[in-house]
Amino acid sequence: MFRGLRAGIEVLSPQAEHVRYDLAFDIGGRFYRVQCKSARLKDGAVIVRLTTCRRTSNGFVRTSYTAAEIDLVAAYCIENDTCWLIPIERIEGMGQFMIRLEPARNGQLAAVNSAADYEFEGAVAQLARASDWQSEGRRFDSDQLHQENSVVQRTGAEEFGQFTGRFLQRAAAGEEFLITRRGRPMARLTPADVRPAGLKARSIGADTQR
Repeated sequence: MFRGLRAGIEVLSPQAEHVRYDLAFDIGGRFYRVQCKSARLKDGAVIVRLTTCRRTSNGFVRTSYTAAEIDLVAAYCIENDTCWLIPIERIEGMGQFMIRLEPARNGQLAAVNSAADYEFEGAVAQLARASDWQSEGRRFDSDQLHQENSVVQRTGAEEFGQFTGRFLQRAAAGEEFLITRRGRPMARLTPADVRPAGLKARSIGADTQR
């Protein structure tokens, strides 16, 4: 609540019990349901655990969060006194989310969540800009979603196969990937509203493009 107020936004608290969100943020005239979580440092990264556990007559039930329940996760790490703000689109259905503070030891860049993208004040400012654009009928104002300014990232087919879900989430958020096999281009993964010139999309089960 303190970080939200310090960022210049209105912070509200639900009065009903047993709701999935802890706070509501009024950002740019739009309300966001916020679930608060603690985070911990490990090996140069902040780890946010996203599962919940409740006891029922049939035993303990573990669940994760969906877009129908919350809009944002606000995480606080006491070890470095830092807050993070994560949109549900990046974490829906996940058990935990890792924010990288230091470069990975193996030099991996794909499927890495950079700290700069989730720092609290910056994320709030980006949401405020997005609200202004949405009220004018324009698209989300994010560097990652301006495709003319984005950088196509390369990833190997083996890594893509291992972390397919994570790559799809990042593509849905606006990033673009070139998938390679043995160093040669194999396929391109782009956001749903972006398609290279001359390439037609066709539906195959879920909404996909290739």
